[in-house]
Amino acid sequence: MSSVLENFDSWKKFLGERVQQAKKVGLSEETIAKLAYEIGSFLDEKVSPQNEQEHAIKELWDVGDEQDRKTIARLMVKLAEQKG
Repeated sequence: MSSVLENFDSWKKFLGERVQQAKKVGLSEETIAKLAYEIGSFLDEKVSPQNEQEHAIKELWDVGDEQDRKTIARLMVKLAEQKG
């Protein structure tokens, strides 16, 4: 996972592929967004940002409340879908 996180474009592609897989197995947009929020929470607690983009996202995550973080997670899913 850490090698995927080192390059932001690789991370977006990885996320995009996971989103497409989730849709293929029938997960709803809301379920995917909830999973993205859980992944964001995990990364925030366990993984150090590997590049400038991840540092910026972490700073936004850290200053946001739960609703803000859910929005960030949904936006990351949308971004990943465009790049996947």
